[in-house]
Amino acid sequence: MTDQADQPVTYAVADGVATITLNRPEAMNSLDVPTKEALRDAVHKAGDDPAVRCVVLTGAGRAFCVGQDLKEHIGILESGSRDTLFTTVPEHYNPIVTALATMPKPVIAALNGVAAGAGASMAFACDFRLVADTAGFNLAFTGVALSCDTGASWTLPRLVGRAKALELLYFPRTIPAAEALELGLATTVVPAAELATEVAALASRLAAGPTVAYGAIRRSVEHSAGNDLATSLEFEAEMMALTGRTRDHEQAVASFVAKQQPAFEGR
Repeated sequence: MTDQADQPVTYAVADGVATITLNRPEAMNSLDVPTKEALRDAVHKAGDDPAVRCVVLTGAGRAFCVGQDLKEHIGILESGSRDTLFTTVPEHYNPIVTALATMPKPVIAALNGVAAGAGASMAFACDFRLVADTAGFNLAFTGVALSCDTGASWTLPRLVGRAKALELLYFPRTIPAAEALELGLATTVVPAAELATEVAALASRLAAGPTVAYGAIRRSVEHSAGNDLATSLEFEAEMMALTGRTRDHEQAVASFVAKQQPAFEGR
């Protein structure tokens, strides 16, 4: 297990759960270049580590993540280095959200506070969003006259529908936790003091589950979003063949016949 508390992103693994924490509480975990690079590397590390069976993404302090660091952004604008503004999306945001959305294991966003802009987009790419009752979402992009990024154009309509997604993107506001639950942005809303306990319970449950099956389901759901029924059925067959060859499946069937609870190994 590693944990570098003085870094903009910390990474710790325990009992099959990798916890990635945005660690700039004084800046509400806004994303400057060092933070984006560290987050990108941490997410890829978690996705590639076979010992990690569940990933938790959260923030330190009172915010989850308020998106792009606008102080750094202003400095880039004033320096005339506008190319940096355009390269950060393909170099940082796109790899981060792609890894979050496609890694072959479950991902939980633990929203301890507000998630705005790219912070909200990252949360939308996770399988579960456990939200403190004091937290909220804000699609802040048009507030600074920018388009959306970090996958919001893909994830948000799938969560709330096209019309509501456009409304939230056109007219950004902070969506409180209770409304986020009604809209489908939050999976669960819990008292802030209970967030860590609830996240740990869900992460432990997922880490003890059939990891390959979870990954195959993630891939199947994503694949079907952009393909017709026939193609989706073909992909499902591929994923069924993949999971059918796992040790977890073999042991689960044997446990079922023996009327015992299976103990999944994640392989």
